[in-house]
Amino acid sequence: MAFQKARFITSAPALKDCPEESHSEFCFAGRSNVGKSSLINKITNKKRLARTSNTPGKTQQMNYYEIDDSFFLVDLPGFGFARAPKKERERWGRDIQQYLLNRSTLKMVMHLVDCRHEPTKLDEEFFLWLATNHLPFAVLMAKADKLSTNKLAKSKKQVLSILSEMNIEVPVITCSAESGKGIDEIQSLILEFNEPNPEQIEK
Repeated sequence: MAFQKARFITSAPALKDCPEESHSEFCFAGRSNVGKSSLINKITNKKRLARTSNTPGKTQQMNYYEIDDSFFLVDLPGFGFARAPKKERERWGRDIQQYLLNRSTLKMVMHLVDCRHEPTKLDEEFFLWLATNHLPFAVLMAKADKLSTNKLAKSKKQVLSILSEMNIEVPVITCSAESGKGIDEIQSLILEFNEPNPEQIEK
């Protein structure tokens, strides 16, 4: 199930800079260097659509990509160890929080975690924050090609256990931007939730 068209639209530093709320939006969040941009490139089958870098924290704005004239994928700044002044990191946090809480066309948050490691405290706090604020989300366990089948199964079981302890039930997908594992599942999930808002229909 390949998406046909994908193009970069804009980089938005804050909520006020985001495009008009015309399409459903699916944002990709997670720690710096977890592979959000690479996964977006794999999902869209466009190798250079989202800019990738080995430098953590390279994405410093909300990057919008329009897919099939139907919906947006949004690459959010990574949280964690971005090489930026503390005040700048705090501003990003406030801007992203405003986006997540107030963007009416946001349909789902794709939260990436590195399957090779236990979810960090920041990851777990984000799980809980999303659930508490009633934001639909999925956990994408990235870099699945780096683990054996058995280790990957154990890693997924651990994430499911953490979510269960928080009384959270959401899709958990093991995926890889290298091998393509899980890409069809992610695409199907996006299409399932790609529904217009009532306000858009009225327009």
